[in-house]
Amino acid sequence: MDRLLDTARSGPSALRRPEIARMVAAAIRAGDAEFQRYRLHAYVVMPNHVHMLASPSVPSRSWLGPLKGFTAHEANRILGTAGSRFWQDESYDHLVRDGEFEHIRRYIEWNPVKAGLAANPEAFPWCSAAKSDAA
Repeated sequence: MDRLLDTARSGPSALRRPEIARMVAAAIRAGDAEFQRYRLHAYVVMPNHVHMLASPSVPSRSWLGPLKGFTAHEANRILGTAGSRFWQDESYDHLVRDGEFEHIRRYIEWNPVKAGLAANPEAFPWCSAAKSDAA
């Protein structure tokens, strides 16, 4: 599925806009730093999807809905499309088994490299591996 998303040349790609990607990345980080809803281990905001690796401190319905709701409202405000659907209804989440954690973290941070969007994870501004303030 990720390969299809990474190579898509059509379809929704509002996350490609820097102001939207920046806002989504900031909201993801705030869920950890400000709201303590989860401990964030890795994330990336791709042009048409988002990956997160987090250890929740509250049930996912207590943070995923608010995160998607806030970012959808803000993205629609930026786009001038108030009230439009921004995120798909479903999300794919699962428990990480022993031994999978580092593989998943690496997969997330290397996703923009594999998609041809950056030379290395640190160079992609909307990624937990980025060392700049742009993310």
